[in-house]
Amino acid sequence: MEALDHKCPSCGAKITFHPKEQKWVCDYCGSKFTLEEMQKYQNASSESVNQKKAPKKEVKVEEADVYRCKSCGAEIVADSNTTATFCVYCGNTAILKERIQNSRVPDLIIPFQKVKDDAVKAFEGVVKHKPLVPKAFKRKENINKITGIYIPFWAYDFDVSGTANFNAKDVHSWSDTTFHYTKTDTFMTEVEGHMHYDKVLADGSSRFPDALMDSLEPFQYKDLIPYNHAFLSGFLAEKFDVLEDTAIERAKERTMNTSVSLLQEEVRHQTSMLASNNLTVNKADSDYIMLPVFMVNIKYRDKMYTFAMNGQTGKIVGDLPLGRKEVILWTLLILVLSSLVFILLFIGGII
Repeated sequence: MEALDHKCPSCGAKITFHPKEQKWVCDYCGSKFTLEEMQKYQNASSESVNQKKAPKKEVKVEEADVYRCKSCGAEIVADSNTTATFCVYCGNTAILKERIQNSRVPDLIIPFQKVKDDAVKAFEGVVKHKPLVPKAFKRKENINKITGIYIPFWAYDFDVSGTANFNAKDVHSWSDTTFHYTKTDTFMTEVEGHMHYDKVLADGSSRFPDALMDSLEPFQYKDLIPYNHAFLSGFLAEKFDVLEDTAIERAKERTMNTSVSLLQEEVRHQTSMLASNNLTVNKADSDYIMLPVFMVNIKYRDKMYTFAMNGQTGKIVGDLPLGRKEVILWTLLILVLSSLVFILLFIGGII
């Protein structure tokens, strides 16, 4: 099978998806195409990818170019028009090219709504107001490594029903002219509930920390559309390596925790604590979806720091290092300023 290839229907040059316009734009002749126009071109072309749906477990994706990082072994999937000169996971060059077969085609995708410039400005805006972040971390060559990548997620619909029991407590205090009184009433409260959840997410790649992926939420599901490989043009895409039946356990746990919290809000007492629950979480449906994320990993003093931005909403998450030199300089500055203030107050006779 051929690698995914996206060419301009007008001139045959490279064509990429532009998030701001939500259209495919030819870098050579400037032609612009909507999703409908791209779909017509794909259907008419003898080289278009056959994406007819089979049963979910048996659907296969067309082979794609693979860049495997020699440093960390990360496997990044991209269409043939997208060249990866570095690994978005560790920052090292990824040069090995392979083919991926026998993988399920995503059901849905949220196309990028933000562009790289948005992510760069967000990163610069964050570090600009962090004086303790080392200058080496803020270098332009690091910032320019920010890359748009589609992350695989499993999205589950759940039905939850049952009861939860809570140990509840009310405390009342009062006083008279002689004594102070405290009365504590305890209760066992049972709350019953029936809840439905749409698109509970669990990331499908073991290379991304779950906490980081959770922090990028929420995504706006109004922009979910049927998957089309043309959206990969200009971006990278990660292949899932966490199976649906494995990822569902974490999604169920998230759903259970949310359900217990919602039922606890119905307890009409001052304080409450979960005693037991008899809730049942049943899967109603599931989808394999691709979600847009801008990401960069920057290595500083042998530790990797990750900055990520939701490619749809612009929400930013990540951790930043503290520079040893910057911490020392700011500590000295604070000590000097404190000393000056003390001296001025002493001279002024306040102390």
